[in-house]
Amino acid sequence: MWQRWRHSESAAGPIRVVDLSERYLGSYLVCLEDWSSEMDEAGDHKARWFEKARAQGLRVKLAVDADDRPLAMVQYVPIELSPAQGEDLYMILCIWVHGHREGVGDVQGRGIGTTLLTAAEEDARALGAKGMAAWGLHLPVWMKASWFKKHGYRGVDRIGVRELVWKPFVAGAREPRWIQEQPVTIGDTGKVEVTAFQTGWCPAANLVYERARRAADELGSDVHFTTIDTSERETMIRCGRSDEVLVDGRPLQRAAPPSYEAVRRKIARRLRRRRLRGTPG
Repeated sequence: MWQRWRHSESAAGPIRVVDLSERYLGSYLVCLEDWSSEMDEAGDHKARWFEKARAQGLRVKLAVDADDRPLAMVQYVPIELSPAQGEDLYMILCIWVHGHREGVGDVQGRGIGTTLLTAAEEDARALGAKGMAAWGLHLPVWMKASWFKKHGYRGVDRIGVRELVWKPFVAGAREPRWIQEQPVTIGDTGKVEVTAFQTGWCPAANLVYERARRAADELGSDVHFTTIDTSERETMIRCGRSDEVLVDGRPLQRAAPPSYEAVRRKIARRLRRRRLRGTPG
């Protein structure tokens, strides 16, 4: 059942903000991209993460149009389930307003994201949260830090292009901080080491994971693939990482998910270098 809903108007026409229900679950699990064959590559990781997270406080709201088509979504969790540390806060894992020509079409830039953000903040307040945290990128892509700052958030911590931002709801709320990344030790195995940290919450990250796993399998026994399940809090704190694939300790991607061909080329180049040197270095 829908627990709460609201009406809003945008250039896309009237929309409602509703809580996630079985009606929209399929679209939610593929981040509203049920038209995309790429989502088939991402596996069932998000579905498995969802089953655990919803019992631990995951909240999801969607913006739907007059025809009940999901246009946008926001998902947020108690900060203890995120790659940040804090007290009595919720953390936005993502806000996504559909921006592709396929499916429902591009509805970005029409205020729908702002409507969802407001609804999530109101919900977190009602649940007793002292503030809302989020992460933003210093890249001209999805989840821009600058967008959150326009809505009253301020930066408190940063790792690379990822900035942790937050908005306190009450006086005395304590600032969150990123869990600090820990160095990854590469053993002297003579193989290319592909290390995948994975929670499962993000289909884009799951896509990279599956492409890296497939490439490692195809390139043979000289590539060693390791999965580290960071959906467990203790593991995430110990590693200081959430969703990331490393090739010999170096990030496989910098921005948007690379194609399978690009992933395979990068691992193959590293393998050729090792073979030419005759050493694991």
